[in-house]
Amino acid sequence: MSDQNLQQRLNDLFGYIRQGKIIEAMNEIYDKDTVMQDNANAPTKGLAANIEREKQFLNGVKEWKGFNVTATGIGDNVTFYESTMDFIATNGQPVHMEQVSVAKWRNGKIVHERFYYDTGRK
Repeated sequence: MSDQNLQQRLNDLFGYIRQGKIIEAMNEIYDKDTVMQDNANAPTKGLAANIEREKQFLNGVKEWKGFNVTATGIGDNVTFYESTMDFIATNGQPVHMEQVSVAKWRNGKIVHERFYYDTGRK
């Protein structure tokens, strides 16, 4: 894919996330064999398993407050973005997350994505 097409796909992904439509984004933008990984944790393989993992995350979200992209980069079927997410957890606690996502693309779909973020552990 051209860098311009990758940018458009990335913008599509951001639009979904801003609306809290993460499962819809996964069905549209992720490959059926996608692999996703958080930090150094074991990767989750396959779209169905990753949708289930994401549903578990979303079950802890009471209210989606925002998603802001602070930097992006594109090249050779790889994208990255730095972002912040804000939501209210089901226990009422506000949550602010900062993360970087690095994605590898094939045929307009994400085939591998890894998230890097501070887990709060010191």
